[in-house]
Amino acid sequence: MRAVLLVSVLGLAAGCAATVPDSGQGVGFNTPEYQAQRDAALTGQTVTGEPLVPGSVVSSEELPPAGSAPLSGPAGAASAEDIAQQTARALEQSGGAGNQIQPPATAQAGAPLAETSTGISAEQDFDAVSSRRSIEGDAALIERNRAQYEVVQPTAVPERSGNSDPNIVQYALNTSHPRGTQLYSRSGFNLEAKAQRACAGYSSPDQAQIAFLSNGGPERDRKGLDPDGDGYACRWDPAPFRRAVQN
Repeated sequence: MRAVLLVSVLGLAAGCAATVPDSGQGVGFNTPEYQAQRDAALTGQTVTGEPLVPGSVVSSEELPPAGSAPLSGPAGAASAEDIAQQTARALEQSGGAGNQIQPPATAQAGAPLAETSTGISAEQDFDAVSSRRSIEGDAALIERNRAQYEVVQPTAVPERSGNSDPNIVQYALNTSHPRGTQLYSRSGFNLEAKAQRACAGYSSPDQAQIAFLSNGGPERDRKGLDPDGDGYACRWDPAPFRRAVQN
């Protein structure tokens, strides 16, 4: 029973299977007819011997045989000679050769060049400088400049004229004691208070020292500007002048 059922199933499966074509043998692309049509198409002919595309469809003009002269341009087209003649006539009408475009003129050899095309000085360009100057000319210019040199000899500083005031700078350098050291005797009452009132009349300690030396100082103090007797009026300090000389 099982054998009968197996045979039946195999028969049904064989009947439902799709038919495999004959790999193109006898039909399709490998047929003799197709090959003949393909060869004819490659040679520009149909199977019957007629042209594949009629000539009237493309142009009614017959093509020249192989090896003949090249085809001419369309009717009315100017030849190269005609174009040259037309160009010559156009130049004559525009004023002749005088108005023709001339090529840009090149710089003449040896012409002086003050600046480059960018406007920068050409003094660093050897060719530009050598066209304007020479070694001999530079040597002569150096000699002329040397001949114009003038050496100024140093001279002594002139003495001041028209001013008889004491020189406080010289006074500071001629002394060595510090401020506040009493060297000269002073007598009287309330010397500090009198000195403050007297010093208020001067714009600076330098002016007070000049007035002090002009009126008998440092030995005498007629205006009461040096109450401690150190020889320096209104707290004038000679130390800055001394340091200036030492430096």
